[in-house]
Amino acid sequence: MADILVLGAGMVGISSALALQERGHHVTVLDRREPGMETSYGNAGIIQAEAAEPYALPRDLATLTRYVLGLSNDVSWTLKGVVTQAPALIRYFHNSSPKRLTAIAQNYSQLISAACKDHAPLIEAVHADNLITRQGLWYMYRHERDLEKAALDLERMNHAYGVQSRVLDGQACRTEEPALTHTPAGAIHWQQSWSCSNPAQLTRQYAELFTQRGGTVATCQVQQLVKSTRGWRVLTSEGEFTSEYVVVALGPWSPALLKPLGYRISMVYKRGYHGHYKAPVPLQRPILDVDNGVVAATMSKGLRVSTGAALVSREDHANPQQLVRGVSGLSDLLEIGPRIKEPQWFGTRPCLPDMLPLVGPVPNHHGLFLNFGHGHQGFTLGPTTARILASSIDSRLSDLGAALSPASRL
Repeated sequence: MADILVLGAGMVGISSALALQERGHHVTVLDRREPGMETSYGNAGIIQAEAAEPYALPRDLATLTRYVLGLSNDVSWTLKGVVTQAPALIRYFHNSSPKRLTAIAQNYSQLISAACKDHAPLIEAVHADNLITRQGLWYMYRHERDLEKAALDLERMNHAYGVQSRVLDGQACRTEEPALTHTPAGAIHWQQSWSCSNPAQLTRQYAELFTQRGGTVATCQVQQLVKSTRGWRVLTSEGEFTSEYVVVALGPWSPALLKPLGYRISMVYKRGYHGHYKAPVPLQRPILDVDNGVVAATMSKGLRVSTGAALVSREDHANPQQLVRGVSGLSDLLEIGPRIKEPQWFGTRPCLPDMLPLVGPVPNHHGLFLNFGHGHQGFTLGPTTARILASSIDSRLSDLGAALSPASRL
């Protein structure tokens, strides 16, 4: 049994702590905020079993032109944001070629296919079934040509990854979703995905399970990571913590912490926003409004509308233009209701250029392990990569774990 410090109390960090604890290790989690209060708080709450392929950058000129001219609500950007992230974006674009994306998806799809299965025992253990809906996810289309194009790709997805889906016409959508006020062209129903009405609460309940089993969660600002003769020293706002092993699971904050140790980790930082609304009729399942680039999902606080990606500087103030535009477009199909007053939330999706998370030991420092870079899928993949991480610490690395290992990618 080893002493292990896990840095980060989001879904990925807490899941890592639970997986290591299950193997008999003594684990302490450090984070500046309580569990689940950063990016894990504000996501769309979907365990995305349909996302067998990672989100690649588009390579066709028409779509890129729409992004550049601000004609699509999927992506917004600032010049500073694009310039500062240019090296990572160029590598991301290169890896988005069909050939490279197919190779990446061979590993990525294995992660995604295990997500619901890996969450299931934790959901049961914390008695959180009241937070979970197993009704899938709709990708909703307003135009027949777009629906037909999407439907053509379903056979490939089903054959390649075993993803279960069906096509609904507009009338079927109205019949199955009472919240719709107008008839769309139709929807793709991805049937295997689960949704959570309060992702922050689920993360907190996982954290409570961890502490009930003897783990410790300490609230402090992690400031520096220092190698020592006996392992690692973590300098924080509340003093120094020491351990034999350290797991860095700080999402978008991870590269800055690792840089003084000589690791230059290129990352694309995709900012996202959400807002809550007093919709009079709850949704049966989350809906991605393809035309407006937003996801609508019924949460315990109200209807949460979440945006796509904003490529901006990390220091930029909140500018929820995508949320405003998305809600305006979405209101053509749903009665959104008035917005609930709350501080404007935004968070950052930590996307690595090769679209796979870094999971496992670093090449040059004994006892230092990574588990971050999940892009859009930290909430989905937390328990899955935690299982792979725990195996790597106990030196039982699978072929999939080897594909995610920092040793082959840093």
